[in-house]
Amino acid sequence: MYSLLAGAREASGTVIIIDVFRAFTTASVALAAGVSKIVFFADPDDALAYRRAGKADFCAGEVDGIPPAGYDFGNSPYELATAASRGIDIKGKVMAHSTRAGTVGVNAASHADQIYGGSLANAKATIDAVRADKPDLVSIVAMGLAGKVRTDEDEMCAIYMRNLLEGRSTAHDAIQSIIKSGHEVLKFADPAQPQWHEEDVDYALKIDSLNQVVRIEEENGLLVAKPQ
Repeated sequence: MYSLLAGAREASGTVIIIDVFRAFTTASVALAAGVSKIVFFADPDDALAYRRAGKADFCAGEVDGIPPAGYDFGNSPYELATAASRGIDIKGKVMAHSTRAGTVGVNAASHADQIYGGSLANAKATIDAVRADKPDLVSIVAMGLAGKVRTDEDEMCAIYMRNLLEGRSTAHDAIQSIIKSGHEVLKFADPAQPQWHEEDVDYALKIDSLNQVVRIEEENGLLVAKPQ
């Protein structure tokens, strides 16, 4: 098990990059909602340029939790899950995704043979997919806050996924309780920071609620995920 951006750079074999709040919860929700492809960018300007070149239909992401200028969505599972109800059609569309932890992490995992984007929402589905690959080595990386500071949700998700991989169970309510008592959830209930949707916590902490694996492959020099 590894942590933060340094861990992503060091990890090898099959690498699971974890970002619970919110990148890979958002990505798995987007794929489940019918997005045809997600392209992951470390630099938010590169994602915007990709969309402006007509290669993506919309951009989703954040810098310090806030969608960069020109982005269509924040890095929010709630926004993607409710897009259709707000009259926004994302089904069959290509999404350019850039965040300060998860998408940076997958682009930094240069020693990986295979990369997965992990969250609590798709933890079991991801481990099932990894098991099916039968890799010799699995590295799990908890990205934390901006890849610089360890956070409860990513570290707990890493432990949970490790236990699943090793055939051990972990009580969901215990994981959720630890995370809800931590520092990172406070901003989601702060009305002064509306970019942190309170509903995102609900999506992120629904453990094993999604069967959507974020399997990331290289395509024309870019890292992409498609519905599995």
